Amino acid sequence: MKYTPDLSTAAWRKSSYSDGGDNNCAEVADGYPGLVPVRDSKIPQGPALVFGAEPWALFLRNVSRGSSATVK
Repeated sequence: MKYTPDLSTAAWRKSSYSDGGDNNCAEVADGYPGLVPVRDSKIPQGPALVFGAEPWALFLRNVSRGSSATVK
């Protein structure tokens, strides 16, 4: 069974991995144990992607290394 959290009251913050500009920012929401909700700051009312914390951490490690390894 997959769990979809209610993000209607989420406190979003710009990801430290964004370039800090107003146009190209990913936002993440804290407070969801084991999950990492991510959205596009240009479309705050739009959909969010929700990742498991471990796959998200692996993705960030690979991005920081410039790796193209597949995250499963």
